[in-house]
Amino acid sequence: MKKRARPALIHDTKASMRLISVRPLGRSASLAPTTHLTTRILTLIAAVLLGSCGGSSTNSVNANLENMTATLESSTSSTEGWVEGEFEAPETFRYLCANPRIGEDPATGSAYLDAVGTTTDENNWLRSWSNKLYLWYREIEDLDPDDYTTPEYFDLMKSFETTASGNPKDKYHFTYDTEEWRQLSQSGITAGYGAELAILSSSPPREVVVAFTEPNTPATASDVNLARGTIIVEVDGVDVENGSDTDTLNAGLFPATTGESHEFLVRDLGTTEPRTVTIESALITQDPVQNVKVITTDSGDVGYMLFNAHLAPSELELIDAVESLSAAGAVDLVLDLRYNGGGYLDIANELAFMIAGSERATGKVFGEIQFNDKYPSTNPVTGAALEPELFHTSAQGFSASSGTALPALNLERVFVLTGPGTCSASESIINGLRGIDVEVIQIGTSTCGKPYGFYAFDNCGTTYFSIQFRGTNAKGFGDYTDGFSPTNEPSPGTALPGCFVPDDFGHALGDPFEDRLNTALAYRSNPDCPALAKAAVAHKSASTSDVRANGKIRQPFLGSIGLLRD
Repeated sequence: MKKRARPALIHDTKASMRLISVRPLGRSASLAPTTHLTTRILTLIAAVLLGSCGGSSTNSVNANLENMTATLESSTSSTEGWVEGEFEAPETFRYLCANPRIGEDPATGSAYLDAVGTTTDENNWLRSWSNKLYLWYREIEDLDPDDYTTPEYFDLMKSFETTASGNPKDKYHFTYDTEEWRQLSQSGITAGYGAELAILSSSPPREVVVAFTEPNTPATASDVNLARGTIIVEVDGVDVENGSDTDTLNAGLFPATTGESHEFLVRDLGTTEPRTVTIESALITQDPVQNVKVITTDSGDVGYMLFNAHLAPSELELIDAVESLSAAGAVDLVLDLRYNGGGYLDIANELAFMIAGSERATGKVFGEIQFNDKYPSTNPVTGAALEPELFHTSAQGFSASSGTALPALNLERVFVLTGPGTCSASESIINGLRGIDVEVIQIGTSTCGKPYGFYAFDNCGTTYFSIQFRGTNAKGFGDYTDGFSPTNEPSPGTALPGCFVPDDFGHALGDPFEDRLNTALAYRSNPDCPALAKAAVAHKSASTSDVRANGKIRQPFLGSIGLLRD
């Protein structure tokens, strides 16, 4: 068979992390978040996303995989022994590695299971694994594993169909270094500076701006002091706007390892003169829940929180946040998910319960998942019967003590701030609440559209993410592959009540005069998408700058989701 060209990639696979969902065995699936200067995970939405995000569950997945009966659909065979349409069990090839790892696996405390193999062995595992578990396995072209490198082969083990709107059907097919994924998913640790970048334009004239920073990181050191709205002018002497050396730009903006030192010319919000800073990359521990506060308005106190990733540490932080907002008597909640690409679906489930409360959610279905047509009633990874996932009323043990009763705000509605980086597990909060008739009011722009999830599978040091199931809510709805969109946004997404509002980099997140938050506050008394009502709260603020180019609103991509290009 003639070797097929590798499809062109717009961005690297790690960037897609903001768009995935995964889940450890015994827990709901998770939706992973997108990458940024600190390389964060993204999540896919799914009622019960399942994935071994590092940890011993990876080996449990292997142990629980049922033997797959080989099917013979044709007898076309290559000289290397490949038989088109015939698939052996994935276990036949798993851990046969071209470059086997040695030593102790930090996830299990035992020796790595890797054995000496070949690239073809690794590709054969991908082929059989995809045929068994991929949601749209019938749409994968069966190609000879001996004809490709492993990265090339994995890129081809997917559907290339499009949705009714013309968007790719599968936008969330990617890999991660296994150890890096383990650290990121379990502890929120990754290499970077601690600044999330918004790529407003990835090709000339380019524009890169700081979206937010993580506390106590190189980005917030006294001699660097980056903040939301800071524009990156140069990277290691290369002009960001029109420079031709994109390798230098991307290497500096998105460091691959710790200890990298890069020089940046930056222009702070409200200033005209740039300044030079040198930043050294380090291990960054993300703080997924930030800016928890109560905003006083004439119609009652409104709770606000910025929730950036469904990582394990967020469980305890969300519980603490809801307890504080409940104690303060918040009558409404503005949940800022604009940069939340996903993560653990169980955490999305918990937060949805804490918003709705016991009376509305206890005993109700949060979501339900469906695998490919080979498994109509059984989870092919765990072997468990497929059953609807109820709202969690207690902590699942990610970072809070397992079984701890969850606090609740008992709200009939919630305001959600969204953007194109709102993905997967974040979207499942929206869909799960709508399934029990909690009103979700959307302020911002369309979400990414990811009603899918997967288990993360490690093989030979690479963790693979390939869509394995779709999720629906209590009403059976899960068809939002073009995202959720505010009613007045001209978009093919599923329409929700609310207002289209571009991201406002002229104000700090949580500032009542930041356009999206201000619109949410105004909407409470005027649901007609009024002009930004700065009088909604008693506060003075700097002027707001819309992000526009040639009269058109530009939507930002976060971090390496939008790598700079020529």
